Amino acid sequence: MALTPAAEGNTVDVDTLGRRSLSVGTISRLRRSMRDVEHVISHGSRSLPACAAAQLFSRRRFVYRAIGDAKFYARTPARRARVALYLRKAEAFVALWPGSADALTRRFGVPADRITVIPTGVPAERFPPVDAQRRNDARASLGLDGDARVVSCIGWLDRQKGVHVAINAVASLAEVTLVIAGDGPERAALEQLAADVAPGRVRFLGPVDDSSLVMSASDVFVLASMSEGLPAVLIEAGLTGVPAVTTDVGAVREVIRDDETGIVVPPDDVAALAAGVRRALADRETLAGQLQRHCLDHYEMKVVARAWGALLDDLNR
Repeated sequence: MALTPAAEGNTVDVDTLGRRSLSVGTISRLRRSMRDVEHVISHGSRSLPACAAAQLFSRRRFVYRAIGDAKFYARTPARRARVALYLRKAEAFVALWPGSADALTRRFGVPADRITVIPTGVPAERFPPVDAQRRNDARASLGLDGDARVVSCIGWLDRQKGVHVAINAVASLAEVTLVIAGDGPERAALEQLAADVAPGRVRFLGPVDDSSLVMSASDVFVLASMSEGLPAVLIEAGLTGVPAVTTDVGAVREVIRDDETGIVVPPDDVAALAAGVRRALADRETLAGQLQRHCLDHYEMKVVARAWGALLDDLNR
C-alpha cells in the first residue's frame, strides 16, 4: 500500500491510506493494517516516520528498506537525531549496497548485524535481450533512423539528474542522436538547450509506459546524475543488452565496473561524459555482454526475491 496517492495518478495498483503521509488518519489506517500481516516493509524515507509512529505501543515491528544514499540523509544534527530515533523502531534493515549499510551504521548507529544487503531487483522478462530486428522495430516505433547512433536517457528531468550534461556531451558528438524519456520541471529549459547546442539531434519523448522500448532502440544508455542510490535503470539497460555510461555517484559502481561492464565518469563533466560515450560506442558488444551477465547474476528479480525470502524466514525464526 501507499501512504498517499501519486502526484499524477498511481502507476502501481495499490491501496492508499490518506491524503497526507503523516496525518492522524493515515497513521491510524496504517496501524490497523499492520495488525493483519506478518511483516511490514517500510520502503523509503517518508514511510519511516509513518511506520515508527504506527507501531508505537504495539508489538508489531517493521523492516526498513533504505533506498537512497544514507550519506545524504538528514544533513543537520537535529534531523539525524530524529531519523536515528525512527530507525530504532525497526526490527531489521535492508540496504541496497554495502556502502549504504556502512553509512547506516556510521551515521545513525544501526547495528551492523541487523542490516542485510539486498539490491534492487528487475524482472528479466520485462527487458528481453535486444537483437537487430527488435532494435529496428523499436526505432521505427519511436520514429528514429534505423542506422542512427542512438544514445538514451530515462528519468525525471530535474537538475540533479544531469540531463543538461548529457545534452552538452552529445552536442560534441557528430551524428549521435540523444533520446530523452521522462518529464519534470527542467524540461522546457532542456528543450531550449538542445535546440541551441544540438539542433535536430535531441528527441524528447515525455513520459513513456514501456522503458524497454527506449532501451531496445539505444546503442548506449547514459545516466548523468549528480546523486543516486542503486539505479534500476542501469539494470534495465544491462538486461536489455545495452552498454551504459554513468557518473560515479551512489552505488553505480556496484552495477557498472569501469571498462568491464560499462564506463564510469565524474559527475558534471561534459568532456568526460562525451569521451565515455565514444568508448562505449566503440566497444559496445563486449561491454553489453559483460553487463548483461552481471545483471542476470546479481539483480534479476528471482535472485533478489530469494534473498528477501531468506531474510523474512530468518525473522520468523
